[in-house]
Amino acid sequence: MTMPGAPGTAVEELPADPDSRPEDDLAALPEASPARLFWRAFRRHRIAFVSMIVLILMYLVALIPEFLAPAGPETLLASYAYAPPQQLHLVGDGGFGLHVYDYTSTVDPQTNAISYAVDLTQRIDVGLFVRGEPYRLFGIIPSDVHLVGPVEAGRPFFLLGADANGHDLLSRLIYGTRISLSVGLIGVLLAFVLGILLGGLSGYFGGRVDNAIQRLIEFFMSIPTLPLWLALAAALPTSWGPIERYFAITVILAIVAWTGLARVVRGRFLALRSDEFVLAAQLDGNSALRTTLRHMLPSFTSHLIAQLTLSIPGMIIAETSLSFLGLGLAPPAVSWGVLLQAAQNIRAVATAPWLLIPGLAVVIAVLALNFLGDGLRDAADPYHR
Repeated sequence: MTMPGAPGTAVEELPADPDSRPEDDLAALPEASPARLFWRAFRRHRIAFVSMIVLILMYLVALIPEFLAPAGPETLLASYAYAPPQQLHLVGDGGFGLHVYDYTSTVDPQTNAISYAVDLTQRIDVGLFVRGEPYRLFGIIPSDVHLVGPVEAGRPFFLLGADANGHDLLSRLIYGTRISLSVGLIGVLLAFVLGILLGGLSGYFGGRVDNAIQRLIEFFMSIPTLPLWLALAAALPTSWGPIERYFAITVILAIVAWTGLARVVRGRFLALRSDEFVLAAQLDGNSALRTTLRHMLPSFTSHLIAQLTLSIPGMIIAETSLSFLGLGLAPPAVSWGVLLQAAQNIRAVATAPWLLIPGLAVVIAVLALNFLGDGLRDAADPYHR
């Protein structure tokens, strides 16, 4: 037998830095932390990694819409109703620089339909970090600087077109991102608190507690989801403002969404409460709360992560559906569902198909969240690494 270090024997030396070693060998390294293993496994899921970047950008838009939007959500140019999207140019007759061109409009005397044509003689210069409508960033910092917009205030700048009132669709889409994405987060957090709390109590204690909670879950699950949404949303007082209505919608969505998670958590707790590590924790004097949070919940973290990320799209679609039907958020609140209300009229969509762009934003957000959930689930599950 040739001993290590004997003459003529090549000894392979591994790099000192675990990050520089092959990813397939990382799981065998004792110095590789669980967080590092999780990150390496997640990065191998390319679609999930790209989806994470897309979602980070979308939530960045939701964080600072005042700065990113060319105009305010209520700013309008009434003479440019249903104006088509403008094309952004870099080089033109007036020289080098970002610019768009104004419109010329004609009205059909029989149908009153407005048709637009590009007026190449009316150049509108566009700049970065231009001054425009004042706002308060994060509700605190006063400013009037916008990332992009017309150099001359009051000129039309509709990169995604305008709606029936002459609002800039791009600006309203950016503002709507804040409400539509935050409703999903807040609603899911509330649903998770209810689902884990009630499902954990049901599975941990069993007996009468389990029976009472299961009957409550069955009651909620027996009610059709859409009629329940409509009934609860219609019960909201019409005198409530946008903020009150926003929080009411999040609570309504959370009330409907917690039952499925509670059933899953209850089943896992019933299977785990007789395991040796749980009995050892109980014999060691741990309270029920500590045993649950410290020992039982971490054993199925991968499922909870997947459930969390996959529940947010359902919340976003629910808010969009309610607002689209006129039973959710309403103007002056701006969400993707509120913007899609303008697409209810087939004639309006035929005249201005860009009104469907908020629906594309919903599709992108939902797909990105689903792909991210798959990637996080696989990375958290050691059998998928």
